[in-house]
Amino acid sequence: MFAFVLSITPGPNNIMLTSSGIVFGFVRSIPHILGISVGGGILLVLCAAGIGSLILALPSAHLMLKVIGSSYLVYLAWQLRRMTFKQAAVEQGTPMPFWGAVLFQFVNPKVWMMGITGAAAFLPAMQPVWLAIGIFTLVFCAVNLPCISLWACIGATLRRYLTQALWQNLFKTLMILATLYSALAVWL
Repeated sequence: MFAFVLSITPGPNNIMLTSSGIVFGFVRSIPHILGISVGGGILLVLCAAGIGSLILALPSAHLMLKVIGSSYLVYLAWQLRRMTFKQAAVEQGTPMPFWGAVLFQFVNPKVWMMGITGAAAFLPAMQPVWLAIGIFTLVFCAVNLPCISLWACIGATLRRYLTQALWQNLFKTLMILATLYSALAVWL
């Protein structure tokens, strides 16, 4: 349930996947989806292995992670203002690649929170430890993948309805505000 709630609720990944679904469609967003899942899985393994506790114990590393993550979200909000739904723009643009999505997980504060909190509360108490970490990560990734896929699917569905300038501007404004809120939430 913990993995489901954190995976399905809005956050940087889900906002970007909705935008990608709108601009590029579901199929072209699949590498982005898979990159989030793989990158999140790697981060969960690292958190379960103790790296998450180390990041929290080093205030400067924790601060740097927050600065990088929130700065990137502000940059994304700035880029969203130019989001277009015209077919010509879709053909010229490229969705976030697999490795870009993998790497983004390391500056995504929501994924760090999910990894640190999840490992502290839900890591199975069993031996060998690597098996416990594997089960923990597999469960989170199995729950996360359909949740994030749903956001790209929603974006691809909305794509059909965003042909009018009024709805495009309204949607862009909502996405920009949600992204800026995510950047602010890092500091709350």
